[in-house]
Amino acid sequence: MLTGKRISGRYHILRPIGGGGMANVFLAEDIILEREVAIKILRFDFVNDIDFIRRFRREAQSASSLDHPNIVSIYDIGEEGDIYYIVMEYVEGMTLKEYINAHGPLHPKEALSVMEQIVSAIAHAHQNHIVHRDIKPHNILIDHLGHIKVTDFGIATALTSTTITHTNSVLGSVHYLSPEQARGGLATKKSDIYALGIVLFELLTGKIPFDGESAVSIALKHLQTETPSARKWNPSIPQSVENIILKATAKDPFHRYESAEDMEADIRTAFDAGRLNEQKFSVQDDEEMTKAIPVITDGAKAAPQAETPGETDDKEQQPAKKKKRKWPWVLLAVCFIFIMAAVLAVTVFPSLFMPKDVSVPDVRGMKYEKAEALLEKNGLRADPDITDIEDEKIEEELMVKTDPKAGSTVKEGSSVKLYKSIGKPKTQLIDVKGRQIGDAKKALKEKGFKHVNVKEENDDSEAGTVIDQNPSAGTDMVASDDEVNLTVSLGPADVTLRDLKTYSKEAASGYLEDNGLQLVEKQAHSDDVPKGQVMKQEPSAGTAVKPGSNVEVTFSLGPEEKPAKTVKEKISIPYEPEHEGDELEVQIAIDDKDHSISDTYDSFKIKEPTEKTIELKIDQGQKGYYQVMVDHKVVSYKTIEYPKDND
Repeated sequence: MLTGKRISGRYHILRPIGGGGMANVFLAEDIILEREVAIKILRFDFVNDIDFIRRFRREAQSASSLDHPNIVSIYDIGEEGDIYYIVMEYVEGMTLKEYINAHGPLHPKEALSVMEQIVSAIAHAHQNHIVHRDIKPHNILIDHLGHIKVTDFGIATALTSTTITHTNSVLGSVHYLSPEQARGGLATKKSDIYALGIVLFELLTGKIPFDGESAVSIALKHLQTETPSARKWNPSIPQSVENIILKATAKDPFHRYESAEDMEADIRTAFDAGRLNEQKFSVQDDEEMTKAIPVITDGAKAAPQAETPGETDDKEQQPAKKKKRKWPWVLLAVCFIFIMAAVLAVTVFPSLFMPKDVSVPDVRGMKYEKAEALLEKNGLRADPDITDIEDEKIEEELMVKTDPKAGSTVKEGSSVKLYKSIGKPKTQLIDVKGRQIGDAKKALKEKGFKHVNVKEENDDSEAGTVIDQNPSAGTDMVASDDEVNLTVSLGPADVTLRDLKTYSKEAASGYLEDNGLQLVEKQAHSDDVPKGQVMKQEPSAGTAVKPGSNVEVTFSLGPEEKPAKTVKEKISIPYEPEHEGDELEVQIAIDDKDHSISDTYDSFKIKEPTEKTIELKIDQGQKGYYQVMVDHKVVSYKTIEYPKDND
């Protein structure tokens, strides 16, 4: 159980707030910066799975490289023992899926306001060469002001890295999966655009466009079935808005938006007066494409007419002349001529049939897109499997070399392998937490780390002890360039007590424990303070105390319970017979501490108006009820309050 645990001496886990198949998410307090954060922790059953750890780290690397108001910020990443964690911005709200379930379908203008923020975030990711690959309402957060935050880049990938979508191994959520991903193909920016179209459909209709009994049946619908009309479920949707869905979810990526920025521009203008009733978006069929029609000249001859039946019969009646068959020899001669022509062409004019030789260009220092374009310009293909290598001189993300090397002669159309720089050689940062600062500096110097910064703060540890390091141990760093930040203990400091009023017992106990103080618990009744909350504390708030000191905290037991009171109530029972002198049956039921309204308290018969006194026993804070029925008709029903002390 992680609740209550402190990670890396800094993050105090408060409670779980979510989770998925790969990780669980907790609300935590950053005790150094005194702020709430969300901390995502890899599930313990995956801590020995290298692929999951790599994917978990990739999420942090993908998201931390992005800076956008609609993308959840990453504050810290690290590991402690078997705990792999990502510390991120805490968004107080709900997932967009929960919001749709609670408020959907949304008004078109509200849906586009939400969608514009989402698309803006994805456009920023695409500009930084990141494909999200798992866009769905479950991975989008919305706060109480309607601000959107896109999260969960757990299966995102860089556009320049090897895809992790393989045949028979498709990652992502099937309801939002593009046709090319469903086939096991490469996930691209346009795959994200397809998922954005599905999300917009769900915002506007409250439904997903494709559903089925199994993942396979849903994937087949993505491949084979056109996206249904959103206006069928919500006729208030303008055609310009539905067109955004239809264009984003086109089966062929070629017909989708060229970029997320183009989709965002369409969203912004969807309610312009000139667009509201525009033509419905459709993909032109091959039969509808403009085709060249051959010119019919005056000299063109009509096809020969078929013989008339009479003529045919006459010819059939004539005896056929026996002819010598020549066609096998003709066919053999034609084949021989073709074979000889092919041999002659290959031997005399080989350049007509063989790829020409081209030179591999020098792509050093170029970004992937530029290097790829240069290779294509020279008639070569860039191998999508890019290898990362360290290099002292060339900056990260730029090309270092090719294989074959630059200047080599290869055949046109050949594949060229690219090597991308990941920067200078890295050294793994050692763990110096728990050491004295002198020893820590010496150990770092021996590893080549030249820039060590030290800050001091009070802590329960012995003075001079390294209590935190940033980056965390195991991080790959350029020892000659990168800074190592150490936090060193000044020893325990006096604790200035907070005002614990309104704290629950659990919260007050946790606060005192975190600050090294001892709880002395007392209890008392209170009419004003809810049960379980702090009524008072000693010493009072603002007092500075030494670690280990006792703090006396009085918790409320709630209002002091008062005994049940007996209330007498006189009831007037009318006598209204159909025939004078008839006996009427009376039934009285009460609901109090000792009786239920479903049971008969008293029954009798009357021949005249009658008064009856009943007694109800009522607990403090409760109410009593009585009901009078005459001949099975309710003639009286009343609520009796708990009597006040002066009643």
